Amino acid sequence: MREWIKVISFLIAGSFFLYVIGSLIPYHVNTKENDNDKLVIYTQHPVEFVTPIVREFEARTDIEVEVVRAGSGQLLDWIEEDRENPKADILWGGSYYTIKPHAELFAAYQTENEPYVRSEFKNTEGNLIRFTDVPSVIMVNTDLLGNETIEGYEDLLKPEFYGKIAFADPNISSSSLEQLINMLYACRDEDEWGWKYVEALCRQLGGKLLTSSSAVYNGVANGEFVAGLTFEEAVAGSMDDGKHVAIVYMKEGVISTPDGVYLIQNAPHRDEAVEFLNFVTGYDAQYMITAQLNRRSVRVDVPATDKLPAKDTLPMLQPDSAEIESHRNEWLAQFNQIWKECAHE
Repeated sequence: MREWIKVISFLIAGSFFLYVIGSLIPYHVNTKENDNDKLVIYTQHPVEFVTPIVREFEARTDIEVEVVRAGSGQLLDWIEEDRENPKADILWGGSYYTIKPHAELFAAYQTENEPYVRSEFKNTEGNLIRFTDVPSVIMVNTDLLGNETIEGYEDLLKPEFYGKIAFADPNISSSSLEQLINMLYACRDEDEWGWKYVEALCRQLGGKLLTSSSAVYNGVANGEFVAGLTFEEAVAGSMDDGKHVAIVYMKEGVISTPDGVYLIQNAPHRDEAVEFLNFVTGYDAQYMITAQLNRRSVRVDVPATDKLPAKDTLPMLQPDSAEIESHRNEWLAQFNQIWKECAHE
């Protein structure tokens, strides 16, 4: 049964940022089906990221929200399964290359904030609203690393790191799919995609392929793994929480892909969903995620945070979106074959 997470709202007088700076109020977790009077949001985002944003939305609008968290693959399966009778209104999260093949599950909508969105993040498809800009990174546990160094993908193959690298199944984790794409581009040999590296990495995992994005960053933060292939905000958030971790921007090259917020076809609470879409793409929420929640905004008018390095100082790669879209399923099939062979060695 799906785990429904009720976000407890508090109407607190004071400025917008008191909600962020103050301590997070725990979620109330239950396993009952959702209340039909509530806006229902599916998300992959960490609880610490979701809580202040949803709480502020509730306070501003008096719209009560139910949030259910799972991996991208599971959430997409639920949306497809309930297509004739949707149980949710919004999918909040999921990288562009994960969601694009399932675009028919989402309704067309252009937010009132589209004029303020950077040109590279425009909702040109009509139903794929960009939310944040998310670089792929390596997360390192600095206590376990010791005197070793990790500066990029190649360093993960050191013999001493065998079985100590965290990576999730790219079939079910959107951040891992982005990492697979990043590896294929960054580790390519002339005209050949980086499959030699992917095969070497699969062997290095020691038979451990994790089942969620959160298992990667939590595993590294909690000392189960020396390093993990994840996304920027997960590492920065763990650093804010006092975990002994660091962000590594791969010297071979970094791809940054937008995630999005998507209106589910035939959403039972469409009007409320539209309010949420306009809120999270609005200036206040985008400023909040940048200033306090370690994400990069898609808006032209939101200043970058000084907590994260400017993208023009990083070894950024510019992949061909059409190329990725055309090869995505082929690449996943090839990864699955490689993993099957490596896991049985």
